[in-house]
Amino acid sequence: MITSINDTIAAITTPLGTGGVGVIRLSGEKSVEIVSKIFSSSLDEKKLPDFKGGKIYHGWIFSNNINKNCHCEGCETACGNLTNLDCPQKNTSLDRSSRRSIAAPQDDTSVLLDEVIILVFKAPNSYTGEDVIEIQCHGGINIVKNILNICLESGARMAEKGEFTKRAFLNGRIDLSKAEAVLDLIHSKTDKFTRISAYNLSGKLSLFITELRSKLINLLSVITAAIDFPEEVDEPEYNFIEEKINSIINEIDKILKTAGSSNLMRQGIKAVIAGRPNVGKSSLFNALLNMERAIVTNIPGTTRDIIQETIDIGGIPVTLIDTAGIREIENNHESQYIESIGIDISKSCIKEADIVLFMADSEHGFTEEDGVIFEEIKNKLFIKIASKADLKLHSDLSGYIQVSSKTQIGFDELKKNIEKIILSSDNLQESEFSTNLRQQECLNKTKEALINAKISCNNKEVQDFISIDLKSALISLGEITGEVVSDEIIENIFSNFCIGK
Repeated sequence: MITSINDTIAAITTPLGTGGVGVIRLSGEKSVEIVSKIFSSSLDEKKLPDFKGGKIYHGWIFSNNINKNCHCEGCETACGNLTNLDCPQKNTSLDRSSRRSIAAPQDDTSVLLDEVIILVFKAPNSYTGEDVIEIQCHGGINIVKNILNICLESGARMAEKGEFTKRAFLNGRIDLSKAEAVLDLIHSKTDKFTRISAYNLSGKLSLFITELRSKLINLLSVITAAIDFPEEVDEPEYNFIEEKINSIINEIDKILKTAGSSNLMRQGIKAVIAGRPNVGKSSLFNALLNMERAIVTNIPGTTRDIIQETIDIGGIPVTLIDTAGIREIENNHESQYIESIGIDISKSCIKEADIVLFMADSEHGFTEEDGVIFEEIKNKLFIKIASKADLKLHSDLSGYIQVSSKTQIGFDELKKNIEKIILSSDNLQESEFSTNLRQQECLNKTKEALINAKISCNNKEVQDFISIDLKSALISLGEITGEVVSDEIIENIFSNFCIGK
């Protein structure tokens, strides 16, 4: 389907489910016209407000019943739904005569859908830079879907993934780095990454890139002036050019050094809890989450499949994975066959893990079964944990972190050790803003072009050659903010957004 940026688009912008409020957003030049067809500020008569920008209006949404392809048995309002369960006429406590009375502001076939609040934003002072209207209704699934449907029937088109933010970019409301910060904020799993993503959205990364581009443009201007007007402008000294290039490269290196931290905060790590049956893996899993997520019993083999949840450790999202206890079984019974599948999955998870939390039982010490499991994890990054620390500690577990899921003993030490491994593994550095893989690639291309320009300086080549590399560096920087970017990159970025954002 060919779509146009001139269409008026609509989408549900809140998660579908039962809640206090649901929001339907429209953007485009026909937003006011569309809402005028379905909204009235009065129940007694058709009454429309002036829809001024920056104002909030209270009123009622009515169906227009434009869609006559109704399959509801006995439905006289042609609601357009496929079943009686979705039909507004079938799901109301009002009798037919009351419904006709309330529907009077529209026409004899209109149906009252909900009491709403309308927020009006006029171009260019809106999120997208276009006329935007947000309809705040009650948060029932049927309500928000029905209101969206009548917006579509009244002239809007269903928004594509990320189309609202894409229009904000195309209309100059935000640059590409800020658009990507919106995506990071939506998917952020830790307070730390949320804060840094908010800095990106506020323009920290944009400002950094703009300053680098300004330095490059100034240097390129000096060189270009000498090339274009050799009789009037002297060529800059090669040492001067090299000094400016080194300064820009140093700034880029500072950001690239934080790339590992940025990627880690965005992607997180996988931490697998491994050990033999009944060693306390699920208890540790629940205690770290502070919720009863995994079933805990004293029956060996209770956990048959992996269970995973994400926790925040030192600002890094850690996907904690509880696995089936690893042991040798004969696999001659149906229940054992199921357990064997879980054990195979556990071994696969260990291979893919970034960190393994290896657990042994404080009461029984390091057993032969523990030794077999340790062979599976010895080449991974691992932390050795002695569970059930509220009981007597076995002597051969003296080098283990002692934890008790009952008393929370050792949990702070365990989290500090996980954080220490995370932060020391890649020599991670802090930054007030983050970069993603695309932006890091652009910075690397910029640096490569600058190094080539620097080599040309060392070789005292004609400054035309140097200017070509500087222009390449400028283009690569422009790809970060979207000043120079292909349609393919734009489509790829916004396809990762959800519909409604």
